Amino acid sequence: MSITEVRTGSVPAATSGSASAELQATLLELIDLSLIAKQAHWNLTGPLFMPLHLEFDEISGSAREAADVVAERLEAIGVAADGRTATVAASSGLPAMPEGKLDGPTAARLVADRMGTIADRVRGRVRRLDSGDALSQDVLIELGRELEKQLWMLREQIS
Repeated sequence: MSITEVRTGSVPAATSGSASAELQATLLELIDLSLIAKQAHWNLTGPLFMPLHLEFDEISGSAREAADVVAERLEAIGVAADGRTATVAASSGLPAMPEGKLDGPTAARLVADRMGTIADRVRGRVRRLDSGDALSQDVLIELGRELEKQLWMLREQIS
């Protein structure tokens, strides 16, 4: 077996190419989400401070953990994960958080909007992978479930 075969494992090169693009885009969004949630966490004000402060911290940590799973899947299919700050800033496609303090409902809506965007994009990526790489697709399916669960919980904080 050649080094190339070992690196790509059982994932055909054409499949790993489409999977890697979908996974890389997801990685960048997850890194950005972890920073977005921390920005909200740090700058939160108002009567919903404590529950949202804790919720944003949980979202940030979960996004970091999910980013690690996605990056490890990229490595497993033989693709170097790119989570550099310049790459994230240039390519996540998520709107930046506003500068300064945010009241609870505003912060929750801003984070929820960004999480919803990522969840929608992940659903599209799952469809595009269409079992061509079932293992990468599974990573994205599980991520989608977790994003939607956290999105529901966040929206319940302000409903």
